[in-house]
Amino acid sequence: MTTAAPGTPPHRPSTGRLYAVSDLHVAYQENRDTVEQLFPEDEGDWLLVAGDIAERAEDVEWALRLLAGRFAKVVWVPGNHELWTHPSDSLQLRGERRYRHLVEICRSLGVLTPEDPFPVWTGPGGPVTIAPLFLLYDYSFLPTGATDAASGLALAEAAGVVCTDEFLLHPDPYPTRADWCRARVEYSRARLEACDPGLPTVLVNHFPVVREPTSVLYHPEFAMWCGTTATADWPVRYRAAAVVYGHLHIPRITRYNGIRHLEVSLGYPREWHRRGKPEPLLRQVFPESELGREADRQQGAKLG
Repeated sequence: MTTAAPGTPPHRPSTGRLYAVSDLHVAYQENRDTVEQLFPEDEGDWLLVAGDIAERAEDVEWALRLLAGRFAKVVWVPGNHELWTHPSDSLQLRGERRYRHLVEICRSLGVLTPEDPFPVWTGPGGPVTIAPLFLLYDYSFLPTGATDAASGLALAEAAGVVCTDEFLLHPDPYPTRADWCRARVEYSRARLEACDPGLPTVLVNHFPVVREPTSVLYHPEFAMWCGTTATADWPVRYRAAAVVYGHLHIPRITRYNGIRHLEVSLGYPREWHRRGKPEPLLRQVFPESELGREADRQQGAKLG
């Protein structure tokens, strides 16, 4: 029998399923309408929200309030868009202060964040520790021909690829976004090291925690704004049963080192108008769905 690690919050067996979604971008009315139609199948269902709900704090709060009122538990991690200080937002906090304000909004709604005790999912596929992470990026996913961040950013700019974060995501009080990322990596590593070693984990982060998912980007230079090489071994090191992420707007399920990585984004209306909405929109983390098994079969066929 597994003994809970010190500080593990009380939990009871769940009768539901563990779902995940990201990149809801509810500033778009069509996406907002879509979110209004999201309901659990069972009163015990949990939902992992992997960032980029919206740019304005009031829209983030609207979506989380709606979802928290429907699902047994909601877990949120920030995306880059929540961290923007957008000119149209009445909340003009920057950097760490903005993030902490969003955390307090979540706590007022009963939504768990990367700053709260990690919950344990005890439903199908459990028990597993759900580890919400806020890691950012440090420009270490270098494009071909780059030797460091500066040369990588120069190559990206020459290719016409510059992330809006460079103008709206402020790292205050850290000197740079890379410095903020390094601080978040150290903080998150310490929290993961303190988890019950007898339980597997589900790592939840807005950005992929390994670089491989960025290999399919239409603009490969954009990988510089997609994560950090510092977390490359985390899925294996921290016993991940699954990794949940968004950001890329390329919804799919892949495996690296035998571990499921689920990109769970909705994306912008112009994207899902072209390819269709992910079906289902709420991706099932546990129990593993037929969609996941089919992705395994397709990946195996390609490797074969």
